[in-house]
Amino acid sequence: MTDTAPAKPQPEPRSAYRAFRTISTRWMDNDAYGHVNNVVYYSWFDSAVNAHLIEAGALDIHDGQTIGLVVETHCNYFSSVEFPQTVEAGLRVAHLGKSSVRYEVGIFVQGHELTAAKGHFIHVYVDKASRRPTTLPGKLKSVLEALQ
Repeated sequence: MTDTAPAKPQPEPRSAYRAFRTISTRWMDNDAYGHVNNVVYYSWFDSAVNAHLIEAGALDIHDGQTIGLVVETHCNYFSSVEFPQTVEAGLRVAHLGKSSVRYEVGIFVQGHELTAAKGHFIHVYVDKASRRPTTLPGKLKSVLEALQ
């Protein structure tokens, strides 16, 4: 029997992503070790995806009847980011289901070609009132398809 370990995650180039959002780091993002703390990356992921959807008119956080609930997250880190650097979050959709989507997000230090970190999260879209899975609305689906 042979051991076959999964491939070690590697940084990716900008060309692997479909849309980008610029994010300013904040003083409070740095931790005691002098770099952006790991939990901040998840906030960047969530903010980049939701801002993209809101600006595209695919998500109405106040009056919409469909909301996305996070059911899975993951992140790999390749190089440090620290305040006061500016980062860019690259977005893509890796899987689009009937009621779910797997977003993949690459974090790039502004001006750098390879990801400092990359990760994913999965949203299951549900009816706002019942919290039961629902088919992706047409506008949301078309915006997500453009990120594939």
